[in-house]
Amino acid sequence: MTPKNMLKSLAAFALLGLLSAPVLASEDGVELQSAGTDLTDKGSLQRGAKDFLSYCAGCHSLKHLRYSRLGDDLGLSEQEVMDQLNVTGVKNVGEPILASMTPEMAKAAFNKEPPDLSLIARVRGSDWIYTYLKSFYLDPTRPVGWNNTIFPGASMPNPLWSLQGTQQPEYTAKVATGEKDEKGQAIMACPHGTTDTDQGCISRLVVASPGTLKPQQFDQVARDITTFLEYAGEPAGLKRPAIGVWVLAFLALFTFLAWLLNREYWKDVH
Repeated sequence: MTPKNMLKSLAAFALLGLLSAPVLASEDGVELQSAGTDLTDKGSLQRGAKDFLSYCAGCHSLKHLRYSRLGDDLGLSEQEVMDQLNVTGVKNVGEPILASMTPEMAKAAFNKEPPDLSLIARVRGSDWIYTYLKSFYLDPTRPVGWNNTIFPGASMPNPLWSLQGTQQPEYTAKVATGEKDEKGQAIMACPHGTTDTDQGCISRLVVASPGTLKPQQFDQVARDITTFLEYAGEPAGLKRPAIGVWVLAFLALFTFLAWLLNREYWKDVH
């Protein structure tokens, strides 16, 4: 394959990747907000780790990540990890990050054990997590008094409500889809970008009672936690770019040497 054809093939694969990229929308069609995470921002990772362990680790674990690995990747000593991040009371820095709440306590409180979040970023994506953290609202019809616009029926309260404040939904009416049911009646549905609930279509959330942080500050907290969960889903992702540079350098050198060898073999033939 000539270099020109090779470049054409690479361009085609790149275009295919762009066309197959996921659309920023939840399963219910609600548009997701861009998280804007940056795994190279060690400060964001450190803040996210602290916030997650302070507000989320009471119920949710990260059983595939150990405190020792967390310290190594985030540039913290073992003592700093135990002093700053050990909110669950582990005795050994080599232990995995488990929730403070026991399975028995969780089942008594929520009727089921909260899920482990080690791989949530790989399953849902960073934009989903970021939007989820910002989309809690008060709902007296729910057992815990909270609901979420991109995950309706969420069985957990808003862990960050003291920072964000409480939100109330604003509703809009359903619209006709242009289709009819078996009885010939028009089928009504929520407009795109809204959340369908028993009370109506939620168009947006408004702050009913402010929290301790301003909206921009809370956005940063949500972004930091999202960044940390993105890291937790694949800790090796922090080192992959550096390793990739060396791999590409080796391939470039090997290709050059192979070209020289090929030219030496064939120069007498030509």
